[in-house]
Amino acid sequence: MQEIRHTPVAPTRTQRLASGGEIDAHRHDDHQIAYASRGTIAVSTDGGSWVAPATRAIWIPAGTVHQHQAHGELDLHLVGLPAEENPLELAEPAVLAVSPLLRELIIAHTRAPADRSAARLRLRAVLLDQLAISPEQPLHLPAPSSPLLRELHAILRADPADNRTLEDIGRQIGASSRTLSRRLRAELGLTYHQWRTQIRLHHALILLAEDVAVTAVAHRCGWSSASTFIEVFRRAFGHTPGAGPGEPGAPGG
Repeated sequence: MQEIRHTPVAPTRTQRLASGGEIDAHRHDDHQIAYASRGTIAVSTDGGSWVAPATRAIWIPAGTVHQHQAHGELDLHLVGLPAEENPLELAEPAVLAVSPLLRELIIAHTRAPADRSAARLRLRAVLLDQLAISPEQPLHLPAPSSPLLRELHAILRADPADNRTLEDIGRQIGASSRTLSRRLRAELGLTYHQWRTQIRLHHALILLAEDVAVTAVAHRCGWSSASTFIEVFRRAFGHTPGAGPGEPGAPGG
């Protein structure tokens, strides 16, 4: 991704984005947390993409060139933190679990006036405490660098429901399944099945944000049945599709 602009201070604010809306590529000298209380936020960097529904937030380390994209009508909450303040001790982007308490803290902090009142500082301190204990979620979709894996990636992203084996797709792009498997392990640390599942889950989050029915999402993302999709989704995200923060099936709900 080409760096477009440099905004030294990462803002702390709430803003709305229409579905499909974007914040173009940029970087900050500060860390930033991106959280969508409504809709689904996607953050892309040269290293891959991260997608987060309303039960997750995305950690963006200082200096990372990134862009945001809205899926569904988005209420986006951005929290900026000075570079020396890293409660998570993370040097790479990550998806974090958002408990009902952390959700309310982020919303309140990003909607409060930007001052240094005692009440705001106390709110910020509790928010940082909650961030420090927020577990990281394995929802990163890594971007491959080798030409063969980029071609494989393009095929799977274009049609997540493509159920062909790695051997079948390998014949299309001129590589053996053994070669592709070895490169996936070496470059991404994933098996073909794991990588394809990550691609499908990311696409599923986007479709769900656009109010596509669960059964249709399962079909369009390549699962044999809605029940299979729901179980895979629950294992990955800790709740069933459509369960928002505080609802049955959601963390803390």
